[in-house]
Amino acid sequence: MHYYLISVGIIILSIIIVFAGFEKRKPDARQLVTLAVMCALAIVSRIAFVLVPSFKPMMGIIIIIGMFFGPQSGFMAGAVSGFVSNFVFGQGPWTPFQMFAYGVGGAIAGLLAKAGVISKEKRLVTSIIGGLLIVVIVGPLLDTSTLFMVTTGGKASAGAVYLAGLPFNLVHGLCTTLTLFVLMRPIIEKLERIKTKYGF
Repeated sequence: MHYYLISVGIIILSIIIVFAGFEKRKPDARQLVTLAVMCALAIVSRIAFVLVPSFKPMMGIIIIIGMFFGPQSGFMAGAVSGFVSNFVFGQGPWTPFQMFAYGVGGAIAGLLAKAGVISKEKRLVTSIIGGLLIVVIVGPLLDTSTLFMVTTGGKASAGAVYLAGLPFNLVHGLCTTLTLFVLMRPIIEKLERIKTKYGF
């Protein structure tokens, strides 16, 4: 319980810091509206597949947001999408971990895009990296909440939790790869047109 509470405290603090930094930038209203619409799209993409466990395109959309708007907006979109979509999937002690994990995924996507590692031109590479991001980072972060809530601790318990979560993370990663491969280029092209039209 102490580990869980400390982890949640750190997560909440990190979310507050990122949100405060975003607010300090004083983003343009048109940019905020576009970002809000993209977050809504991410949320709906998770809800649409409510009957298919782990097959959720939401992280693919969050990665696209991070690529286009930058790491800070990617983190914020991930955290907001995780929180709001849980009004359908159920809020609980896992929610802060989901907000943080999705936010980290969006932020890393933004950093990789800034570095030129991923882009809409590198569709296959970006799609594969997006899937790996889920399996290697986002999924294990989500599984950490299970580690705190279900087990009594120890290396054996941790190994069992992360191993049990691997099949779900692989499905989630595959869904993210497919989402990026199919939707990344058309969505980013539309966002670029909006950016040019409204000049944000």
